[in-house]
Amino acid sequence: MPNEITLKGRRWESIKRNKTTLIGLCLAGIILTITVLAPVLVPYDPDEQFLDNALEPPGKFILGTDSFGRDILSRVLIASRISVSSGVFSILFAAIIGVPIGIVAGYRGGWIDSVITRIVDIIMSFPSLLIGIIIVAALGPGSYKVTIAISLAFVPRFIRLARGSTMALKEKEFILSARSIGARDTRVLFVHCLPNILGDITVMATLWVAVAIRIEANLSFLGIGIQPPTASWGSMIGYGVNYLLSAPWVSLFPGMAILITIFSFNLIGDGIRDVMDPRLV
Repeated sequence: MPNEITLKGRRWESIKRNKTTLIGLCLAGIILTITVLAPVLVPYDPDEQFLDNALEPPGKFILGTDSFGRDILSRVLIASRISVSSGVFSILFAAIIGVPIGIVAGYRGGWIDSVITRIVDIIMSFPSLLIGIIIVAALGPGSYKVTIAISLAFVPRFIRLARGSTMALKEKEFILSARSIGARDTRVLFVHCLPNILGDITVMATLWVAVAIRIEANLSFLGIGIQPPTASWGSMIGYGVNYLLSAPWVSLFPGMAILITIFSFNLIGDGIRDVMDPRLV
C-alpha cells in the first residue's frame, strides 16, 4: 500500500510538472462546463431568426449571424452538447463492447482469438470515417444513431488494443500464480488483467475521443449526420462553406471550437501516456 500511494503521488507530481497536460485539463474542463451549461449560457434561442440581421459580422451579435439571422455564438454553444457528447459517449460505448472481447481473445488464444482477429483485421482495413458513413446510411441520420455508428467504428480498435495488452500480460508471474491456485478465468480476466491494462486503454480512449469528435463533424458536414435545424459544429461548417468569402465567420467559429476541443483532448492523452510510463515515475 505505501508503494502504491508513493506511485500515485509521483504520478500526480508528474502531472503538475507537465504544463501541456494542465493546459489540456483546463481547456477540457472549460469545454465540458460549457457543454453542460450551454442552455443557460446562450444569449439567444439558437433557432431564432433575426432576418434583418442576416450575415451580420461580429459586433452586436458577438460572433455574428448566419444567412437566416441566427446567432452564431448561441449555435456554437448549443452545438457543443451534440458534438462533445457524441465523441465521449461513442468512445465509452465502444470500450464497453470492445475491451471484454479483446481481453477474452488475448487470454484464451486458439480458434477464438483467430476468428476475432480476422474479423477485426477485415473491419480495420476500412477507414473509420467510411465505416461511420456506411452505418449511418443503414441506420439513418440522428444524434443517437451517429453515436452508435461511431461506437461500432471504434470497437475493433479497442478489441485489438485490449487483446495485445492481455497477451503481453498473461504470462506474468502474478497471472500464473493466480491460475496455479485455481482462480477462475473470469476472475483472472477482470480482477487481475483488466486493472493492469486500464492505463493503456485510458490513454488511447482519450486520444480517440478527439478522433470521434472529428468523425461526427465530418458526417454532419457531409449532411448525413446531425440534421437541421439541430446545430452541430460540422453542419455549421458545411452550411457556411457557401459564404467563406463574404461571411467567413459562419464557418470559422465552429471550426475553431472543433480545433480547441480536439487539441485539449490530445494534450490530455499525451499527458496521461507520460504519467503511465513507468520510466517517468
